[in-house]
Amino acid sequence: MPLTVIKQPHESSYNLLRRFTAKIKKSGILLEVKRKMFKKREKSKQLKRHSALRREEKKQYYEKLKKLGRLKNV
Repeated sequence: MPLTVIKQPHESSYNLLRRFTAKIKKSGILLEVKRKMFKKREKSKQLKRHSALRREEKKQYYEKLKKLGRLKNV
């Protein structure tokens, strides 16, 4: 459903633009467009698995350093 704003007699371009932006804000079109524009994609199954494995490896590495006394308790 397109929004239409018709210029009234003796109305300045500034007022017309202001009415248009007010209508856009009230209709929620701007929020919907921004939501679509900045939508984050879901991570693929393989990427999730890879990052989980990396976290586990890092966790084991830090535990090993902690046992050896090379890492102070944080």
